[in-house]
Amino acid sequence: MDSVVHFEMPYENRDRMAKFYETAFGWQNQMLGPEMSDYVVTMTTESTPAGPIKPGAINGGFYRKSPGMPNPYPSVVISVDSIAASMKKVTDAGGKVLGEPMDIPGVGRYVSFLDPEGNRVSILQPLARG
Repeated sequence: MDSVVHFEMPYENRDRMAKFYETAFGWQNQMLGPEMSDYVVTMTTESTPAGPIKPGAINGGFYRKSPGMPNPYPSVVISVDSIAASMKKVTDAGGKVLGEPMDIPGVGRYVSFLDPEGNRVSILQPLARG
């Protein structure tokens, strides 16, 4: 069974967003630069490089809203063993893959899809941890 490992939400003003979640919930935000599309990695729980320590907890991130981006709404990221095989399963089950997988340095391969209900969800084939 593939599990949810990450959440994503869009932002319009990343400083405002970061201040809100830091103040309201104590989340820690790492602001990435333009080479990573100004993505914000968000730690919601105590974690190691392998992920959250607390069973069932996940961390997340925020991406800048941009014109033409399909379904800029909160979504979840599902960890999979093979992004190619999972893309085929998504399509065969009635979903629509949005573009081609992209490599996220130090993380893995990632692509989003729409499920048959129109929800944007993503899949991630993590890099092997050694």
